[in-house]
Amino acid sequence: MREIGSAPRILVISPAWVGDMVMAQSLFKVLKTRQPKAWLCVTAPAFTAQLATRMPEVDEVIEIPFHHGKLQLNERYRLGHSLRARHFDRAIILPGSTKAALLPFFARIPVRSGYRGEPRRGLVNDLRTKPIGKKSHMAAQFVQLGLMPGEPLVSRYPAPQLTTQPQATPNIMASLNLKALNNPSLALCPGAEYGPAKCWPSHHFAALANHYLEQGWQIWLVGSNKDQSMAQAIIHSCKTQDRCLNLAGRTSLLQAVDLLAQARAVVSNDSGLMHVAAATGRPVAGIFGSSSPQHTPPLSNRAQAVSLELPCQPCFARQCPLGHLDCMEKLAPWQVIDTLESLLAEPHTALADIISPNSF
Repeated sequence: MREIGSAPRILVISPAWVGDMVMAQSLFKVLKTRQPKAWLCVTAPAFTAQLATRMPEVDEVIEIPFHHGKLQLNERYRLGHSLRARHFDRAIILPGSTKAALLPFFARIPVRSGYRGEPRRGLVNDLRTKPIGKKSHMAAQFVQLGLMPGEPLVSRYPAPQLTTQPQATPNIMASLNLKALNNPSLALCPGAEYGPAKCWPSHHFAALANHYLEQGWQIWLVGSNKDQSMAQAIIHSCKTQDRCLNLAGRTSLLQAVDLLAQARAVVSNDSGLMHVAAATGRPVAGIFGSSSPQHTPPLSNRAQAVSLELPCQPCFARQCPLGHLDCMEKLAPWQVIDTLESLLAEPHTALADIISPNSF
């Protein structure tokens, strides 16, 4: 039995996507601000669970062994049953799936908060209506779910801020057999797990890279195994290839966090690495095609979204439904360069603690 007045224990069922996990830190900050003595436990797949270790607000991380798209009912029951002895007071379920709601239900957590989505009445007993859908900040939606029912819509919330380890960079470079270069570095993140409609063309990335190579910069291509060929295509089109480093698929996620934190600036598609880079305080130009900068902007006063805002945007499609991908093809390198230069020209300031959804 829990003692009356003891510190509350909160379980958060976190998203599976890297960017969503970063944005969930805004919720974690709010929970700890309101209840500093609360024990905050976060569950996430092994890959995204790594990020929670870089969030000071998180007291415990539980890696869940479930496969994407699989019910695995018996496994969920066993893990949920094992959590009953932990006596959690509340669960906050960020994904909208039925599967995500099973663990807190099996754990018999008395208050289980979540948005309406897939059928899960009974599994979620604090069922909320999501505010304004994809026209509102995803991070604000996460924060709202952590508040009590009936509270006003979120107007301001804390920005994600990942802990980084600058001292780790030399060892990371050595482990990759890379020589440390003294030139300023521009990190390019040309991939997007969601699909090609979120990817700026490789020839545009190459033109951007050449602009900064001519100024003496070095170029880091950062991403997953799936991004290796695109990263190599970009380097192949660069005029000074000896200052281009293809790191795609060669780093762990946490190594990527620390490397991005050491870059002079970052240009990224709307992807998990865009949110990671913004949360490290780097100047970030985030490129938006099929997705919406009003829904998932990079949450930093040193980051800015770049979008043509065509009539067909945002479509939220994985592939361009019109077959032309104008939102990306017609977004010229000079437009991204102008955005990045304006960020680089600003005096260095501390990373903002508060984000307003109305500022995007």
